[in-house]
Amino acid sequence: MNLQRPNSNDATQTVNRSRSVVPVSGLCTRCVDDCRGNCEVFKSSFRGREVIYPGPFGHVTAGGDKDYPIDYSHLNINGYALGLDGLPEGVAASPDTATFPTVDTTTEFGWQNKVKMTMPIFTGALGSTEVARANWDQFAIGTAIAGISLVCGENVCGIDPKLELDAQGKVIKAPDMERRVKLYKEFQEDYGDILVQMNVEDTRLGVARYVIEELGVETVELKWGQGAKCIGGEIKVDSLDRALELQKRGYIVTPDPSNEAIQAAFKAGSIKHFERHSRLGFIDEESFYNSVEELRALGAKRVTLKTGAYPMRELAMALKWSSNAHIDFLTIDGAPGGTGMSPWRMMEEWGIPTFYLQSMAYELVTLLDKQGSYVPDLAIAGSFSEEAGIFKALAMGAPYFKAVCMGRALMIPGFVGKNIETWLKEGNLPKTVSEYGVTKEEIFVTYETLKAKYGKDIDRIPLGAVGIYTYADRLKVGLQQLMAGSRNMRLGTISRDDLIALTPEAAEVSGITYVMDAFREEALQIIKG
Repeated sequence: MNLQRPNSNDATQTVNRSRSVVPVSGLCTRCVDDCRGNCEVFKSSFRGREVIYPGPFGHVTAGGDKDYPIDYSHLNINGYALGLDGLPEGVAASPDTATFPTVDTTTEFGWQNKVKMTMPIFTGALGSTEVARANWDQFAIGTAIAGISLVCGENVCGIDPKLELDAQGKVIKAPDMERRVKLYKEFQEDYGDILVQMNVEDTRLGVARYVIEELGVETVELKWGQGAKCIGGEIKVDSLDRALELQKRGYIVTPDPSNEAIQAAFKAGSIKHFERHSRLGFIDEESFYNSVEELRALGAKRVTLKTGAYPMRELAMALKWSSNAHIDFLTIDGAPGGTGMSPWRMMEEWGIPTFYLQSMAYELVTLLDKQGSYVPDLAIAGSFSEEAGIFKALAMGAPYFKAVCMGRALMIPGFVGKNIETWLKEGNLPKTVSEYGVTKEEIFVTYETLKAKYGKDIDRIPLGAVGIYTYADRLKVGLQQLMAGSRNMRLGTISRDDLIALTPEAAEVSGITYVMDAFREEALQIIKG
């Protein structure tokens, strides 16, 4: 393991003065009286609670970088020189039929009303953060044209400045949510869906009824947590009036904007932001079943659940209760997670890392299956960014895991494409981009493909969306290559035998065969003749 430095990180814009650092505390070995900074203790001495969070807020996403003892890099993918699984019936295996471009990467999830996706990936929850709001056009259109699903996260209605409530405090109009749903649906075709999350505040505001009945949302996701933090969702607001408004709506807002001393500090400029927090949720089996039934009674075609990096007990509850309720899809989100507004130390230090969490989930869901219980379709989340990680997660969880939830990796292409669009208008392309050309047609390898499909409507697709489509296409081709090499022509044939564990520790945790034992018996039989 690499040493961690818990007193400095680029996420919190802090750094140690000394090259010598105490491993456990992160303090400089030699701390001097007249130090000019800028470790976390130094910065926290005058900026206080601000330093808990990555920054600057609204301009960054951040992901925990703790180096765990075992992760997916401790697995490798098996490639074979014979055999082929997943060809259509009646098609013989041959070099002419086993070409990687013909590999089928489509997947589906759901109990009775299934959703198909062109790829076994979908976004993390893009909710009430400023990053999600400001970049929604790229995210919504990009995922829709790529044929993958988009998760609209918690609190979108609750923080809408133009939110309208009835006399009972229920949503009757939320323009930002309406914009978000309509934009995805406008470009949605035969693949993918938009999922809208519900937390405590969303439930109290009646968001489910609003999005189902007024906006035509078909999939609603209950939320128990996420891999980045073990408390409710958070954002920052830079207006005193806005902070007071959110406080009146029932949110926890800190520091207290109604406190005169805090108001004075804000006006003086020392306090620059307020934090809006969601409440902690408390799970209860009967209440969970009731919530699922209420959503179905409202007209939801699919009800899904997102749970976080909790211990094995809560994981078992999520699996068992989801089985009993016939949940359509369960996403399990492991540590460290990445987000624009989670306490940095929480991202680093809380929760079960993804590799361990998926290993636990496989053990538990196998027991469910052996009991003859309904097994919901599963997805895993937590620091995935490329096709090898996708393959490993699907193989390690086969046949139960149908997709991988990707957070920042699917957001970044939206940022890149958006910025290229701005740089093109300004005539200010960086060399990293201009070496490929100076027009969008030259820069984006998929632009002409999209132009041929959408014709004049291509001008309605922002380059951020083109970026997401292009990145998804890269993942698809890379996955096709890995699948072809492991002799899997469709996702459903991928199995745990397609992986090897590179260390005894990884084998022990995951149950994947250690590299020195994989196919050993077959090999010895061949040698013995």
